[in-house]
Amino acid sequence: MNVTVQLLELFQVDKELRGLTSRVDQAEKFLAEQEGLLGDLSKSRNSIENQVKTLKATVANEEGEIARLDERINTVREQMNQARNSKEYNAFQTELNTFKTERSSAETRLLEAMARMEELSAKLEKMNTEHSERDKITRGAVTQRDAGLAEVKDRLGVLKAKRDELAGAIPASIRVEFEQVVRARGDDAMATVEIIDRRAYEASCSSCMMTIPVEALSGLMSGKLTKCPSCRCFLFLEEGAMDKPSAKTTKKRTSKKQATATGAE
Repeated sequence: MNVTVQLLELFQVDKELRGLTSRVDQAEKFLAEQEGLLGDLSKSRNSIENQVKTLKATVANEEGEIARLDERINTVREQMNQARNSKEYNAFQTELNTFKTERSSAETRLLEAMARMEELSAKLEKMNTEHSERDKITRGAVTQRDAGLAEVKDRLGVLKAKRDELAGAIPASIRVEFEQVVRARGDDAMATVEIIDRRAYEASCSSCMMTIPVEALSGLMSGKLTKCPSCRCFLFLEEGAMDKPSAKTTKKRTSKKQATATGAE
């Protein structure tokens, strides 16, 4: 078995491995996206929950402050009723007005806090729904990922073992060069040779469609490792390629048949 055949076997195993791992990678990527979105929702929800808690404490404090001021206002009013002279009455009146102003400010803060709390509570309710839906999607993504892993696990193990065996049989320098081409070109790292004219040794690379020099084709036929001079992919010949009718021969036969059919008409 020449090195080109060895590389082709390794290439085919790698291609299947990429296909299987791609499915798993896509499932992992989708899961990571959902976990990210769920994490963002959780952070936003926690932030709003903390704001609501703070506002509840503010509401309780302002309600307590209003109750305290109401008590003081009632006390001052009783004192006004018992004032002994106008000076004393006016002093109580000034104190009463101060408490009323403070109560008005506290009431304004209370209403603002209650309005903001109502707004955030509605937002939190909506976010809880979104979080629940996203959590459901995320759990589904986990199930999908795990099912995908279970489905390809055994096959991946077989392919990886086979790849290690094939790679170990290929000279290190060639294997490194091959892996570099695979990283750069992926599934186009190897390409079959299309025979254009068998007798004239005319052929082209099926990847870039550029003509392959006669000496390169001859070397490939003799088992020499050959790369396309144009796109630098590794070339291989399909079994019996040189025995099949060439593209030019096929085209000539087709044209001859068409001409014969036209003459018959």
